[in-house]
Amino acid sequence: MAFGLRKQVAGLIWALSCVVFSANAQKVTVDADPAHIANTFSPVRSLGAAIDRLRTGSPDHLLKDPLLKEILGAGWQTVTYRQNTELMVEAWHWNPSGKWSNAEKQEGYFVGSAEPGAEIHSSWAYPLPHRGFSRGDGNGWSRLTDGDPKSYWKSNPYLTKAFTGEDDSLHPQWVMIDLGSKIDLNAIRIAWAEPYAKKYSVQFWTGELEPFYDGTTKGTWQTFPLGNITEGKGGTVTLKLVSWMIPVRYLRIWMTESSNTCDTHGSADKRNCVGYAINELYVGSLSADGSFNDYVTHFPSREQTVTWPSSVDPWTASTDLDQSRGDQVGFDFFMTCGVTRGLPTMVPIAMLYSTPEDAANEIAYLYKRHYPISYVEMGEEADGQHMLPEDYGALYVQFASAIHKLVPEAKLGGPPFEGTFGDVEVWPDANGKVSWIGRFLDYLKAHGRMNDFTFFSFEHYPYQDRPTYSWADLYPEPGYVSHIVQVWKDNGLPPNIPFFMTEGNIGGGAPPSTVKSGLWLADYVGTMMSEGAGATYYFHYMPYPREMGGFGNFLWIDQDYKVLGYPPQYLAAQVITKEWVQPIDAPHKQFKAASDVNDAAGNVLVTAYVVERPDGQWSVMLVNRDQFNDHAVKIAFAGAGKHDRHFTGQVDRITFGSNEYQWHREGTGGHADPDGPPSKSTVDGGADALYHLPKASITVLRGRIAE
Repeated sequence: MAFGLRKQVAGLIWALSCVVFSANAQKVTVDADPAHIANTFSPVRSLGAAIDRLRTGSPDHLLKDPLLKEILGAGWQTVTYRQNTELMVEAWHWNPSGKWSNAEKQEGYFVGSAEPGAEIHSSWAYPLPHRGFSRGDGNGWSRLTDGDPKSYWKSNPYLTKAFTGEDDSLHPQWVMIDLGSKIDLNAIRIAWAEPYAKKYSVQFWTGELEPFYDGTTKGTWQTFPLGNITEGKGGTVTLKLVSWMIPVRYLRIWMTESSNTCDTHGSADKRNCVGYAINELYVGSLSADGSFNDYVTHFPSREQTVTWPSSVDPWTASTDLDQSRGDQVGFDFFMTCGVTRGLPTMVPIAMLYSTPEDAANEIAYLYKRHYPISYVEMGEEADGQHMLPEDYGALYVQFASAIHKLVPEAKLGGPPFEGTFGDVEVWPDANGKVSWIGRFLDYLKAHGRMNDFTFFSFEHYPYQDRPTYSWADLYPEPGYVSHIVQVWKDNGLPPNIPFFMTEGNIGGGAPPSTVKSGLWLADYVGTMMSEGAGATYYFHYMPYPREMGGFGNFLWIDQDYKVLGYPPQYLAAQVITKEWVQPIDAPHKQFKAASDVNDAAGNVLVTAYVVERPDGQWSVMLVNRDQFNDHAVKIAFAGAGKHDRHFTGQVDRITFGSNEYQWHREGTGGHADPDGPPSKSTVDGGADALYHLPKASITVLRGRIAE
């Protein structure tokens, strides 16, 4: 009797809520005109996930059943294999079997074998000994300020005339020093290695903000009055830059002509004898009596004074191997374990710190194994490595030529940009142009190589570097996506080039105590696809034991890799991939929709994403971003005719939100109960139908519409 009474009370509450809602009903209008299709996509090929380098020892747990079955249960289909080594400034040995350029010493430039042999189960990275970065992923440090007079930074030889066919002045190389704050100075000391710069300029940044990201166009690089060197002789040189003291934080050495003398690795390989190399940098004050006071902190760790270089020589040695830094997962294991579902996979090549021959052999190997490959992504986050677009373009052309010599049909693209809200801008060129993608495309066009660029890719992390716990973070997400896609188009991305978001997540500010991260995911996927994306790939697909951090992790597992619970993004993914769309390889037509459910500040509280599915049903995914209030909406399908259309008959209703996921705090942690599944029911359609959207929820309405 008690159970029956509860059902009657629940029904009464629902009926009363409908009465209240009917008085304040708001509307979602779908632009269902067949001439206004926003995108056509196959969920199997367009709604996927990304897999990066995994912790050493974890792939054999993560990529095998029963855990793999649970991971796949979220419904993501195609995958993109991410390449993390370039973010760590490492050389990637995608195949442990191969040849060193200096075979006797097991050092130099490694080229993996293109011939299939034993299974490649794991692949590893080799930290670059000629690194010039003090920051970035990992724990590496710069050799420019490490205090070791024998270590040195060296630029990438593939950016020199010997490989580009262009004068070195067209690909100037540079190193930048960040003193941490403005300091009065007048001198620099450069301990050149071989090869050294014969022509270079020492410059300072005039802006108040840093020279990358926020400050890129808010300052200029100005050469010191005495900083222009036209006949450099190498060795250790102390330069008085100005006859007075000047407050400076950022300095740059801009190098345009090399001595082309050979480094410590000898003259047998021409790559050792081109570019630029520096043992150590010192910045400070030079007194009248010639004494030099150094302001730089020299230390072999990240406690050193920060430096950034234009590029790094991919030279390495077998002794540099460090398996503790993670497993990129061997291609054979990856392609056969089941995680790809046998679908075409997007794969990367290392390009910023690799060789064209190695990249070409990688793609040839995959094709010889007959693995289904969709696209080849060229390098990883060149903008995040502060590479100028012309340098990326020069590498792109060389690597594309090498790949297409062995695999003519390979489809190449990139760059991929790291997550950004707006245009990726760089220091202006001679024409004042600052758009990274615009200048890269200009380079390809000037060299007649646009045919080698078949897709554009970027990443999306709206709160990666701005952790916040405001629920209002959800509101701007659709605008972020629409804006950035328009930026790429405005900068010259050809309309016939597909674009892919190949790695993304909300970033910070999405603790597991709320469904916020799940709602963000629905908004993000819906918007990205409505803006015309070829595919979108969810990142942080692989869980790790006992991690319940900012990304909410995709699954909660214990130390034995057994599932403990299902976080919001896992459950939201199921709604997106299994309910909103059909999980089949067939075209879905997407239409845009508008909502008039706003708060007093004008924020849209209910967003909507609409597809016409192959089964003939129309599916509307509604995200109620109101944290505290339910809403009810009418849904109208506007088209070319005079009258709106509406759902008719029975409408499937699937909901995941704060009712299906409730967090129970326990000290600094907690657990969710319930943690799914999404609730399912049917409701009646019709012109006057009101559809109940619980607070903080994703609701899919699916059915037929009246003609």
